[in-house]
Amino acid sequence: MNLIDLTIHEMQQQLADGTTTAVALTEAFLKRIHATDEQLNAFITVCDEEALAAAREADAQRAAGNVLPLTGIPVALKDIFVTEGIRTTCASKIFGDFISPYDGTAVRKLKEQGAVIVGKLNMDEFAMGSSNENSAFGPVRNPWNSDCVPGGSSGGSAACVAARQAAASLGTDTGGSIRQPASHCGVVGLKPTYGRVSRYGVIAYASSLDQVGPLTRDVRDCAIMLGAVAGYDAADSTSVDTQVPDYLANLEQGVAGRKIGLPKEYFIDGLDDDVKQAVDDAVAKYRELGAEIVEVSLPHTKYAVACYYVVATAEASSNLARYDGVRYGERVDEGKGLIDMYSQTRAAGFGDEVKRRIMLGTYVLSSGYYDAYYLKAQRVRALIRQDFIDAFEQVDCILTPVASTAAFGLGEKTSDPLQMYLSDIFTLSANLAGICGLSLPCGLSDNKLPIGVQLLGKPFGEAELLQTAYAYEQASDWQGQLPTL
Repeated sequence: MNLIDLTIHEMQQQLADGTTTAVALTEAFLKRIHATDEQLNAFITVCDEEALAAAREADAQRAAGNVLPLTGIPVALKDIFVTEGIRTTCASKIFGDFISPYDGTAVRKLKEQGAVIVGKLNMDEFAMGSSNENSAFGPVRNPWNSDCVPGGSSGGSAACVAARQAAASLGTDTGGSIRQPASHCGVVGLKPTYGRVSRYGVIAYASSLDQVGPLTRDVRDCAIMLGAVAGYDAADSTSVDTQVPDYLANLEQGVAGRKIGLPKEYFIDGLDDDVKQAVDDAVAKYRELGAEIVEVSLPHTKYAVACYYVVATAEASSNLARYDGVRYGERVDEGKGLIDMYSQTRAAGFGDEVKRRIMLGTYVLSSGYYDAYYLKAQRVRALIRQDFIDAFEQVDCILTPVASTAAFGLGEKTSDPLQMYLSDIFTLSANLAGICGLSLPCGLSDNKLPIGVQLLGKPFGEAELLQTAYAYEQASDWQGQLPTL
């Protein structure tokens, strides 16, 4: 088998056996990146020299008997994570060639585990988008069909794993930005519970919604990656100080007797027939595996999109106020005064979608509108969270579609922002509620594009969620299917 076709756990075994080395793995993935990325555009920065140096160090550590779970494993990062010595752009012109003086916590943890960082990945600018078309570096293309989007905002993170350009990647999920591209690219994507993984060193979009998570080839790899980055961090005031379980310990436990909820509000008329069929088949497979399927209700789901786009844009308008050309990044200054410098810099530095969300967020926070919009949205958010709390009293996890369609065509929705926003209708609620969610491949559409099924778990219930996903993966014929790129 080609080295790039191996999963993380298969690489671990070959490294332990001495049948391959970290340098050989890294060279294979770098070769793959350079051979395919002109077509995919998944990477913003490729770190050839840094990656090979890290790989040589990993091999030296292994020879000395210092082996950790990710020692020598090549991974890639969404370009929203600050990285010491490597530029961070957030796919925006406003950052210019910004290079951080430190690593974010998730990046530091990967390095401490021995991972080899092969590069920084393309994304929707400031993580604002559902298609990875809102990037200053151009759109990412879906490796299953280059005329289609990979999903967003972590489109590069999903595409690179599906295209075997890295063994795994890290993305961020604010309203579905890990799960939706994972579904569209046929990989596993996990949004952990809010507070499970440190956000320190992650460029903020909406601080009460953002969460870091892995995208991987299979569920076991997902458990390995989550174990590497999860845990309390005093540098992040939203990090939760709770024990991190061994996600691999009971992975093969199965789902016999487990109750899986189907929320009636998620199975709507707008679902494509092939998506509905794939999800229905996944439900049938869970029944075969001994799970009990229970109908549940999440009655405030219909308000989720409106609620999300008030809360998220309000927080974005506040977070992005710091990008003004004063301290770092690009500056446009025609010498006409401070206010003109601010406005010219931000006009030139931000893309259309970022400007749209900043303006919307500023509006809902403005005098006379705060109570009518932002405060009301926070109250609705509490109701949405309560829906999940009530449902989890009846079931162990919840199963839904990830998206109403498979990947759509490049340019298909760019002229209609509302249609684009509706792409995340099934994923937004998990972020508003702060729970964990996972996208798992479950089939192909009629035009041979991947379809994902979403599993939603209780707060800090990632171990049970991974067990539920693993049981389906092992019983289905989807494991290991990848595009022929």
